[in-house]
Amino acid sequence: MELTNVNKETVSILQELLQKNYDAEAGYKQVMLKAENKLLKNWLQLKAKQRSHFANQLDSLIRDLNATPASDGTLLGTAHRAWIDLKTTLGSNTDEAILEECIRGEKASLSEYETQLEKVSAYSDINNLIYSQLVSIKTALNTVKRLEDIEK
Repeated sequence: MELTNVNKETVSILQELLQKNYDAEAGYKQVMLKAENKLLKNWLQLKAKQRSHFANQLDSLIRDLNATPASDGTLLGTAHRAWIDLKTTLGSNTDEAILEECIRGEKASLSEYETQLEKVSAYSDINNLIYSQLVSIKTALNTVKRLEDIEK
């Protein structure tokens, strides 16, 4: 199957989401090592696994469209993880800094998913997957906000 212009745009959208999930997974793994609270550590580990699962699903869709999936995250994601590393190293409350960055990251993911979902509305399988992942991100955002309340 040859990639049409519509498929190319869809692949591009899926590639962006795939790379963002690689970034999120790496970020969760990074801060999980720095977290002090056991509940927070467990939640971060679950989120890293979830984002790995999301990436696998997106990878599969990209392959179904006869394209080669991206193999890693973005430069912006790498820079953001360096910023988080610095912030958590210099901060007095590591878990609070981690929670703040998780909230910021989940809000950014939610926004990205909402934007991309609008672009793939014609493809029901792809739309359903992206919507399902979006709902999971919304749930994660609500959970991390509750964890932040516990931490304070």
